[in-house]
Amino acid sequence: MSSILNIGVLALQANQASLQTVSNNIANVNTPGYSRQSAVLQNVPGQFTGSGYFGKGVEVLTVTRTYSDFLTRQAAIAQSIESGDATRLDKLTQLEDLFQTGTNGLGASVSDMLNAFSDIVSAPTDLTARSVVLTRADEVASRFRDLETQINQLKIGTLEQLKTDAIAINSLANQIAKANGEIARALGTGQSPNDLLDQRDQLIRDLNKYVQTTNIRADDGTVGVFIASSQPLVLGTTVSKVSIVNDDFNNPSKAKLAITIAGTTNTLDESMLGGGEISGLLRFQNNDLVEAGNLLGRMALAIGTKMNEQQTLGLDLNGNAGTALFNLAALPGGFPSTDNTGTATLALAVQTNPSGAPAFVASDYELNFSGATAGTITRLADGVQTAFTFPALPATQVVAIDGLNITLGGGAANAGDRFVLKPFSTAANSITTAFASPKGLAMASPAGASAGIANAGTLTVQNLAVRTVPTPATVTLTFTGAGNFTRSDDVPANSVSYTYVPGQAIDYDDRTTVPLPPANSGWSLTLKGVPQAGDTFAVGPNLYPQINASNAEAMLNLRDLALFDGGPLTDGYASAIALIGTRVQSAQSAAKVSTNIATNLEKDRTAVSGVNLDEEAARMIQYQQAYQAAGKMMQVAQNLFDTLIQNLGR
Repeated sequence: MSSILNIGVLALQANQASLQTVSNNIANVNTPGYSRQSAVLQNVPGQFTGSGYFGKGVEVLTVTRTYSDFLTRQAAIAQSIESGDATRLDKLTQLEDLFQTGTNGLGASVSDMLNAFSDIVSAPTDLTARSVVLTRADEVASRFRDLETQINQLKIGTLEQLKTDAIAINSLANQIAKANGEIARALGTGQSPNDLLDQRDQLIRDLNKYVQTTNIRADDGTVGVFIASSQPLVLGTTVSKVSIVNDDFNNPSKAKLAITIAGTTNTLDESMLGGGEISGLLRFQNNDLVEAGNLLGRMALAIGTKMNEQQTLGLDLNGNAGTALFNLAALPGGFPSTDNTGTATLALAVQTNPSGAPAFVASDYELNFSGATAGTITRLADGVQTAFTFPALPATQVVAIDGLNITLGGGAANAGDRFVLKPFSTAANSITTAFASPKGLAMASPAGASAGIANAGTLTVQNLAVRTVPTPATVTLTFTGAGNFTRSDDVPANSVSYTYVPGQAIDYDDRTTVPLPPANSGWSLTLKGVPQAGDTFAVGPNLYPQINASNAEAMLNLRDLALFDGGPLTDGYASAIALIGTRVQSAQSAAKVSTNIATNLEKDRTAVSGVNLDEEAARMIQYQQAYQAAGKMMQVAQNLFDTLIQNLGR
């Protein structure tokens, strides 16, 4: 009877433990990271008798958690990738919202400014029309500055979020290290600390939201957590701190994640971070924002440069040569790498004569010196590399690329020295109108072309473009037939015969006899029609500048100038919006895919480790009935014992 009672007691205890475990599962059905637990029962070894082995009941061996290491790892990685994609998409959407369309957009403002020159073409001396142009120009400059300010605010917000995420990573790493220590001690008892293991797994999942990790389990039960493939963030109870730092060039537009191990700080390669919010933010900060800033800065610098160039080719209402319409900041110099050993410096400027503006590419550049004056230039937007060699002194040490002049200065460069060039980083933020007086607009052409009084042919002016101010002395073209002419500026005069082709430009600097004028100087005249022998055309200073608006017409024609990647000036803003929109669409697709993958893997994980209330309810009924049966067993044992006592007393 005592054996029956003992078996009943053990059965009660075992089923009570099972009921407690099931109850704990139900209570934690909504607890993040909780893994379903099960009480593991085993029979007590039977006692040998002559009649065989008689069982002695049941006992609780341990409490285990239902857990799949593979699914947990995969779900954490998928969650990390989803977090990075969603974070970048959110930031890109904010960036897209800054580039407004319609009448409130920068593109409409630029078009309105250029279209306003048409009123000056109709009325060159109308001060009201000129004031409208200046107002439109000031509005364009203001919108450039406002948009650049908003981009900078987004940049600052992204940087602050990066720093906040770095703090969160350090906090989670410390908690994981603490959990490692507690788990190692608990495992010394021979039993699995299920709740601590769940807690640590949840901390690792939370960490993967910020940065993708790789985990390796040690023999003592601790977990080593690595980021960027091989950098140890947590080893046992030791934590390496992460931080947000500048890149190798102290580039204000870029940030890097760094880790400090044993007192040494290493900058992590962005491409090795994998997923996580940090990765998404860095990709947005270092690529998307940089591209948007370069697109905007290129627009400001190109439009400002071309309009300034055209303005200086005209005469204002006072008969003076025009001055720049826009104030543009000097291009920033090269950012040297912190690892440079030489003392060289780099300066940047826009190419002139001809203008470099149409060749601008919205990109930063990296120069790598293989020697004192030679190396390669990498255009960071597309990775295209170009070899360079600076001319030897005493020549001006200038290298030209994409409409820019790079000047080598300072001391000498050493092999391995690197520089980053950011030609468009200050243009949009600094552009302003240079003057307020409408009389300062140089709308008259300093040159004029006039046909001879006795001309008998059908020659007319198709176009007269001024290239330099002041205009050279008058040059007379004398036609000797339908297809030939001579020039009065040859030495001796009219000594060379030139071929005339209708619609083909006749350039001031296109001469045969010496001394030759500077290239791209003076003017360019295009005639149409058929001349007769003796017809003349004279090109010289404009005798009536106040009633002339040829330069205003040239300003108006800038609308169709191929300025941005072969597209017209007025399409520059639309092109920028399209490029940003393309990135948003790509990010949306990536986020949708990664979200679906993460959701499915989490479902697979919870299908194994999660709590199913229906299943737990069934198990509770099962253990409840077993508990009641054990109680009944003890009741039977008690009745048997009572009967025995009563019989012994007789």
